[in-house]
Amino acid sequence: MSALLQDNLSVAILRMLAQAPDDAGVSLPRLGKRLGQGASVLMRRLTLMGDAAIGGVRGPGWVRVEQQDGRWVAHLQEPGRAQVQTLPPEDEMGD
Repeated sequence: MSALLQDNLSVAILRMLAQAPDDAGVSLPRLGKRLGQGASVLMRRLTLMGDAAIGGVRGPGWVRVEQQDGRWVAHLQEPGRAQVQTLPPEDEMGD
C-alpha cells in the first residue's frame, strides 16, 4: 500500500475529490475549509499525489491541479479514482 494511502489527509483529499460532480474538481479554498488545512499544506500534499517527479521519483498521478478563472482547482484523475475504490469505509479509518 502506498504511504500516501496510510495518511488520513491524503485519503480525505481523495474522498472529497471523488465526490465532486461531473469531474468539476474542488477549489483549494473549499478543500482547505472542509479539511481544516491551509493552502500550502494542501498544495504540498497534492504535489505528492500528482505526477510530478520529486527526487527522481514520479508521483502516482492521482490528482491534477490547475488554475481556472484565477483560482486553483484540484481534479481526481483515473488512477486516483481507482485508489478511491480500494479505500476502506470511512468508519474504519483510524486517526
